[in-house]
Amino acid sequence: MTTAEEWTAAFRPRPVHEYLEETVAKFGSRPAADFMGKGWTYAELGKLVDSTAAGLQAMGVGPGVHVGLCLPNTPFYTIFYFAILKIGGTVANFNPLYVEREIAFQARDADVRIMVTMDLRVIYDKVERVREERGLDKIIVCPMSFCLPTVKKVLFALFKRKEIAAIAEDEAHIRFADLQTRGAHPAPVEIDPAEAIAVLQYTGGTTGVPKGAMLTHKNLSANIEQMRCVFEKAQPGEERMLCVLPFFHVFAMTVAQNLSIILGAEMVLQPRFELKALLEAIKRKKVTLFPGVPTIYTAINNSTLTANYDLSSINLCLSGGAPLPVEVKESFEKLTGCILAEGYGLTETSPVAAVNPLDRSCRAGSIGRLVPGTKARFVSIEDRTSEVGKGEKGELLLHGPQVMKGYWKRQDATADSITEDGYLHTGDVGYQDGDGFIYLVDRIKDLILCSGYNVYPRVIEEAIYLHEAVDEVIVIAIPDEYRGQSPKAFIKLKEGCSTTAVDMKTFLKDHLSTIEMPREFEFRDELPKTMVGKLSKKELVEEETRKRAGIDAGAA
Repeated sequence: MTTAEEWTAAFRPRPVHEYLEETVAKFGSRPAADFMGKGWTYAELGKLVDSTAAGLQAMGVGPGVHVGLCLPNTPFYTIFYFAILKIGGTVANFNPLYVEREIAFQARDADVRIMVTMDLRVIYDKVERVREERGLDKIIVCPMSFCLPTVKKVLFALFKRKEIAAIAEDEAHIRFADLQTRGAHPAPVEIDPAEAIAVLQYTGGTTGVPKGAMLTHKNLSANIEQMRCVFEKAQPGEERMLCVLPFFHVFAMTVAQNLSIILGAEMVLQPRFELKALLEAIKRKKVTLFPGVPTIYTAINNSTLTANYDLSSINLCLSGGAPLPVEVKESFEKLTGCILAEGYGLTETSPVAAVNPLDRSCRAGSIGRLVPGTKARFVSIEDRTSEVGKGEKGELLLHGPQVMKGYWKRQDATADSITEDGYLHTGDVGYQDGDGFIYLVDRIKDLILCSGYNVYPRVIEEAIYLHEAVDEVIVIAIPDEYRGQSPKAFIKLKEGCSTTAVDMKTFLKDHLSTIEMPREFEFRDELPKTMVGKLSKKELVEEETRKRAGIDAGAA
């Protein structure tokens, strides 16, 4: 196996758009993207990127200019992403589900004056209100009709007309078609991969004010090459990638979009997660690669629809974004016959840092081994500097070419996160075994301090998942007058199943210590999730805080 030093020595940082140019030259006639039945070849995609880049360049986009992308998974995202990078600009990713206040904050913080979005009212209207409040100068509007096959285009115009926004005819609004009239090719731009910021990716909203991670061309090209090593069994020019995770999220941007580009794979684009549409896409396109998050694999495992679809085309799946329960992994592999491996990463690592082998040697419960060119060490949670012994639990620190340049306009946060010798504090607690496999036990911020003991919610969640009636679970800390804190479990049961808190405690007695046993169980029809389908603790923590503040106020 290649050592970190050997890989890094052979790695040549590159501008990210060069990967698309190489694939266009090699696989120009191959399908590049499919959206609801309409397709584009790599040659067609390359031409659209070039003409869009020329149009953006004529608008003044270039080195140092930040352009916002507020787009669902459509060909427009890939077109603008590579067009902006090709002329030296910086992509700032925006979640289309953000409310107006969140869009305005991030636009100001990221120095975004130009936003690319769709002509769908649900997205455009929010972006337009931000512009009206002088939060933006210009909006580039992309038509939904461009993405649809002829029949669906007609049906959309007939039955979905109310969903299309009214776009003003003024200098503040640029239509995608008008952008294509400025030229076929942009003027060449010199890009320093190590210094030029390719993407501003915002993170940290669950723990405070969101911060923009500065991901350079070097960071992203390193992670693309690392993913090529991980997916060494993938066949260039022959794969079909299911792209259901949103590209504005760093995991999908790298592992779904950028990996597809380097492999010459066809991207099967899904604008949102809808189970039946996803299963239909797998069946129609014979999808071979499927990156996802545990909740998506869980939904497939538990749905009665799944039995009606042939999923045997899927070969390799990489799960990220959240811990992959062992039961979910085993059930999905039995259902499809594919490999479902857990990986690990952070926004700050572009994002992938560790992956299980994409074969039967992957280890359930482990995030796998470090990807090539990456090094790790584990330090004391208390002092953050002294290394712990081999196999002992500590905070994971990472070093590699994919580690971000720093946080945009936040030098203090950068200094607190990256050591002088270039190691990134991940905030995750874990250990590494003798074979190099890393196991995480939890996030430092999620630790529950019970009577002076460290209790890890992930350990409790894994135990609860062993109960046959459990579909999803989130464990958080709640105040405890005696212990300081205690665990509380929020549980969603599988359809048609039932159990009680008493039954759950009885079941868990053989799986958890007394100190780990949740003090409270709450059963819910749904649990909160992020846009990519990751179970989200933030809402439950805030809800519990408000509820208990109300109880305290009432008692007073």
